[in-house]
Amino acid sequence: MKILLVSPSVDPAEKTNKQMMMPQLALFILQGLTPKEHQVVIVDEEAEDLNLEHDCDLVGISFMTSNAPRAYELAGEFKQRGKTVIFGGVHPTLLPDEALRYGDSVVIGEAEGVWAELLEDHKNGCLKKIYHNPRPDLSAYVPKDFSKIPTNRLFALVPIMASRGCPYNCDFCCVTDLFGKEIRHVPVDNIVRDIKESGRKNFMFLDDNIIGHPGYAKELFAALKPLKISWVGQSSISLLVKDEELLRLAAESGCRGLFVGLESVKEAQMGSLRKSFSSLQGLEDGLKRLRKAGIFAHASMIFGFDEDTPAVFDDTVKFLIKNKVHTVAFNVLTPYPGTKTFRKMKEEGRLLTADWKYYDHSTVVYQPKNMSPYELMIGKIRARKKFYGAWSIFRRFSGNLGHALTYTAMNWGHVKAVRVEGKRLAAVKREVYDKKERAWPDSNGRPADSKSDALSS
Repeated sequence: MKILLVSPSVDPAEKTNKQMMMPQLALFILQGLTPKEHQVVIVDEEAEDLNLEHDCDLVGISFMTSNAPRAYELAGEFKQRGKTVIFGGVHPTLLPDEALRYGDSVVIGEAEGVWAELLEDHKNGCLKKIYHNPRPDLSAYVPKDFSKIPTNRLFALVPIMASRGCPYNCDFCCVTDLFGKEIRHVPVDNIVRDIKESGRKNFMFLDDNIIGHPGYAKELFAALKPLKISWVGQSSISLLVKDEELLRLAAESGCRGLFVGLESVKEAQMGSLRKSFSSLQGLEDGLKRLRKAGIFAHASMIFGFDEDTPAVFDDTVKFLIKNKVHTVAFNVLTPYPGTKTFRKMKEEGRLLTADWKYYDHSTVVYQPKNMSPYELMIGKIRARKKFYGAWSIFRRFSGNLGHALTYTAMNWGHVKAVRVEGKRLAAVKREVYDKKERAWPDSNGRPADSKSDALSS
């Protein structure tokens, strides 16, 4: 059987800057799970064009919420050409009934434990609508062919995942729905094997919290140290900096940077996030200790919580510059389907659009409490522009001398991205905020347009 695995773009006409692209892992895992008798081709549409006439028998499409409309569009094209379409990923897991209106079958959650069965069912003409193993075995080694990942990019990172699951269950996050509350681990020996067989030296751990289980993390870091690699990942900063041994082992294992979910610098909001410091002083001390260990922080900030006022933008930027944070992802609160935030805003009638392509961390798709949607969008863009302004980059440089090249490259990349985001704002205002009629589902739950099934879920 010939299998095509696709990661769709949000808009095929707008490619992501290849130097700033982050690696995908799901399709490499699927390829590794596929019996050798089958042929597999992987296409990441953000990086390359997709040939709709590709010679294949089965198409697997993995997608999130923002690229769901494109995934459904591609599914229609492939089905017209007589192909069987399988959906997987975050969005189909949360809304399998919606996905089944466009595809032949949906893999809910993780593919381990169901992919081989699905392929056999397809071969025998008895494909089921839903495949789901809520707790697949992660101990078996899954080979991965990373040769498709270019080596000539500044951030040519190979994706690795050592654990799945998150106990925090934040209101705005769907990770727990996808992987469960219990943290489960891939054997350390399998991680080491992935790294050795890749032949690479730079990696990105995609775990939602690489130190979620400190004992496992220490074992992993000790095993990574002899490999002399460099890696970045995602971590809860509070636990990491409170455990001196854990922080030391992370640095010695090759950790160069961590994506840390600071989310908010409002102490009232910090206390409700369940996973961060509850005071700004604690957060400042944590960032300082991280920097002292030689690990840069790529912080994630979220604007648009109900407690946020227009003052939050300047307060946030001042805090980030003062603490010489390496880089920051500025996001707006996004009520992803399946989350408590989505259900709350739906009940309150605050959702503004039913088109999933706008559910992307960058577009305000709901009515905030203390400002208009447009004010929130403007505030976020201005905060990002100020943080990545020349004065801010210069002032923060002294705190990032250990990663001078990476610091310069990443900050310059964000400078260019801010310009793109500013140009996009006018289109969003016209398409979302200025519309007099919103794309609500009808009384029977059917979508008001063909682009999404949106709020009926």
